[in-house]
Amino acid sequence: MSLLTCRGLRKTYGGGHAVLDGLDLDVSEHEVVALIGASGSGKSTLLRCVNLLEDIDDGTIHLDGEHLTDPKVDPDRVRQRIGMVFQSYNLFPHLSVLDNITLAPRRVHRRGRADAEAQALALLDRVGLADKARAFPDRLSGGQQQRVAIVRTLVNSPRLLLLDEVTSALDPELVGEVLTMIRDLKSEGMTMVLATHEMGFARDVADRICFLDGGRVIEQGPPEQVLGEPTEARTRQFLHRIIEAGRL
Repeated sequence: MSLLTCRGLRKTYGGGHAVLDGLDLDVSEHEVVALIGASGSGKSTLLRCVNLLEDIDDGTIHLDGEHLTDPKVDPDRVRQRIGMVFQSYNLFPHLSVLDNITLAPRRVHRRGRADAEAQALALLDRVGLADKARAFPDRLSGGQQQRVAIVRTLVNSPRLLLLDEVTSALDPELVGEVLTMIRDLKSEGMTMVLATHEMGFARDVADRICFLDGGRVIEQGPPEQVLGEPTEARTRQFLHRIIEAGRL
């Protein structure tokens, strides 16, 4: 059984524009799925709907068999099992790295400070940032801040990690350290769905690539097939433009 199952997702905004238009998606446990497609194709909206940050107009979302889109479901309880990292780091500037990471475990999950800090320090050490625990966000590079943002989601031991263009705000020389961290998470078996414009990274880290267009999954398959031998004309058109831009 899939860890995540989305069926017939529909989401419209003002004017009746359908950002998601009957989208289906299955993600197996320990699988890494990369969402690619032009801006406006529905990648970010899909992630926000899965994390219950956006209400869907139609369709269903199940995680571990639980119906997340049931109106009786508590979104805060769901988000304890789903971690999400955004384009912007969203770190509190007045808190240290350690306090940013342990804020939710201490305030929401009522964990003791010593226990929360021990786990946070272990995670920071794992990603080479233990020496930054007492630093404030403005003393970190963009790549370091994004890695801290990812660690902040990992302290809750999520079943599913959603990554929304996590390298798009970074200078090119800082992208590598974030991508390395995501590769390490994959090797540890983390289930991830990531929206990305980094085609080379998608090819390298994803088990499956889904090409979105018009709010639907138009084509999906192994990276070498979707990026190397796409079967759909719309996928070929999109990749041709990516190649012309030097991004593949």
